[in-house]
Amino acid sequence: MKIAFIGLGNMGGGMAANLVRAGHEVHAFDLSPEALSKAAENGCATHSAVPDAVAGADAVVTMLPNGGIVKAVYTADVIGKAPAGALFIDCSTIDLATAREVTQAAIDAGYDMVDAPVSGGIAAANGGTLTFMVGGSEAAFDKARPVLEPMAKAVIRAGDSGAGQVAKMCNNMLLAIHMIGTCEALALADKAGLDPQTFYEISSKSTGYCWSLNDYTPAPGVGAASPADNGYAGGFASALMLKDLRLAMGGAETAGASVPLGEHAAKIYEAFVEAGNGGKDFGAIFTTL
Repeated sequence: MKIAFIGLGNMGGGMAANLVRAGHEVHAFDLSPEALSKAAENGCATHSAVPDAVAGADAVVTMLPNGGIVKAVYTADVIGKAPAGALFIDCSTIDLATAREVTQAAIDAGYDMVDAPVSGGIAAANGGTLTFMVGGSEAAFDKARPVLEPMAKAVIRAGDSGAGQVAKMCNNMLLAIHMIGTCEALALADKAGLDPQTFYEISSKSTGYCWSLNDYTPAPGVGAASPADNGYAGGFASALMLKDLRLAMGGAETAGASVPLGEHAAKIYEAFVEAGNGGKDFGAIFTTL
């Protein structure tokens, strides 16, 4: 299959490489010359403009920073430029309204489109073990599944258009709450005289079990290996977590949902990012305790 991949950042670069490994012909675009060079090393054909990348494509996959960019790219450079009948898959994490607006514009122009944000981070993007939360019609989902599977450990249809974005904002709000609680518990254990590794051994096998503790322990030298063991470099940047929390807060306001812990988590990450820590892994909240 000929696949155009637009957006080769920390996540997109690894995702595109996995599509190449699966035997697809991948045509890539990014504004960064370094990202394009790496994509070429990974077997992608590279292009200097989006319309060139999507020309003749069976499917277009995008992984872009925000809703404004997603809308601009699709309306200016993808819709009407990709062949009639091409499938569009947007893996960006964006606001629900924009996701639905862009999808409807694509459908009106005769294309199938799904929103398919991801969970798993950079390591999963490189390893082909992402979880895709897909919003779109059943027919569009069936077309998208074989494109997504080489990049995934799970591909799940969340519902109709926009449902993938709803799943993502709820998942990452929960992740932020879990991470802050995990950091607080590890810090409390240490300050109250309990060895943090001993606490990890106990809680990771008890009701405190959660991904942030068991698989991504935010205390250096404790539990599972994570960015905490590398000065909180790499991983999932706190600025991106704040972005996702803001999307969740906007979604909660629109839906009329009460999310007091989500609001508190957003305030904590906002203060952390404003203090200059946006590039650090989101587990670096531990350092504030």
